[in-house]
Amino acid sequence: MLASPLMFAIIRTGGKQYKVSEGEELDIELLDVDSGQNATIDDVLMIVDGSEVKVGKPNVAGASVSFEVVDLIKGEKVVAYKYRRREGYHRKVGHRQKLNRVKVTKIKK
Repeated sequence: MLASPLMFAIIRTGGKQYKVSEGEELDIELLDVDSGQNATIDDVLMIVDGSEVKVGKPNVAGASVSFEVVDLIKGEKVVAYKYRRREGYHRKVGHRQKLNRVKVTKIKK
């Protein structure tokens, strides 16, 4: 049974919130799951299915989102540059966050 086109969920992972729907691919913070494996997130804050809305306090009871880990990628480079004028001091540090690209397979209400 496929979800209606208006069905989506708000989940929390890695300190961020994401709006997800079935079949969608997104990049989330690195999880302890290998590529090709399945996992679930139980931290569901809200589910909308057409006109039916379930809001959690703080989580929706019994709700979960299943997904398949597609790939391990690196995010955009973030450059931190420190500088103090007239002191000859400057530091440049780059960072690329590791991310999981996941595909949402099922939203359980």
